Amino acid sequence: MNEIALDMRHQKRGFADFAPRHFLWSVSDDGKVGTVTLNRPERKNPLTFDAYAELRDLFRALVYANDIKAVVVQGAGGNFCSGGDVHEIIGPLTKMAMPELLDFTRMTGDLVKAMRACPQPIIAAVDGVCAGAGAMIALASDMRLATESARTAFLFVRVGLAGADMGACTLLPRMIGQGRASELLYTGRAMSAQEGLQWGFFNALHAPERLRDEAAALAAQLAAGPTFAHGVTKKLLHQEWNMGLDEAIEAEAQAQAICMQTGDFRRAYEAFVAKAKPVFEGN
Repeated sequence: MNEIALDMRHQKRGFADFAPRHFLWSVSDDGKVGTVTLNRPERKNPLTFDAYAELRDLFRALVYANDIKAVVVQGAGGNFCSGGDVHEIIGPLTKMAMPELLDFTRMTGDLVKAMRACPQPIIAAVDGVCAGAGAMIALASDMRLATESARTAFLFVRVGLAGADMGACTLLPRMIGQGRASELLYTGRAMSAQEGLQWGFFNALHAPERLRDEAAALAAQLAAGPTFAHGVTKKLLHQEWNMGLDEAIEAEAQAQAICMQTGDFRRAYEAFVAKAKPVFEGN
């Protein structure tokens, strides 16, 4: 094994004992699904400077996880996330100089980049208020489940800012279309759960008492799949935005050739021959 491979192996780590300070973290019984719970329910789970940074660091570190295969992000107390805390973020921002402001806006963007770069599929379980940075966390996830009471607002304009925040002008039009994204970003109005479902923002709606279980079940289904291949799918879903068709087809040809060398590809074939269900191991 070469030196680089050895170094990568040594960077791998488990997340069962991860103990964040600014949100809750739990791991499923089989150790494959990690759940982030934003936990300031008395204020609809707003983010602080430290929460942004710790979430960014978690998703960056998950690149090296040897156990977590899928992630759920949810909020406590019937709401997802109300965005940046008015008193702990917006107030202090009004007193900062440009270099400090740019440090902050780059950090918030780094959270989205870290979510898109980690190989694990991320499921957002959205209930109640989902606003500002909370809406961006949902948008940066790979799939979104919601309740009928979910209200998603990219409300940056309502605090005197541009709708261009944390990648919104790139991600949202690709999700729901340019015209619909323009309306939400210019007006800051809340998108209803039914609109979100019809427009393709939400993958499904569930009763409030079922939302967490449905999100956990979807994450478990993905975690039981060929997780190396899932990581390749996520990578190409991201990279192919900037490719022409010829480049995209070539990238996918190379990706599939790599996946065909995995044990999971062989396991699927052997299970088919044996008329059995494949048991994937993620390698």
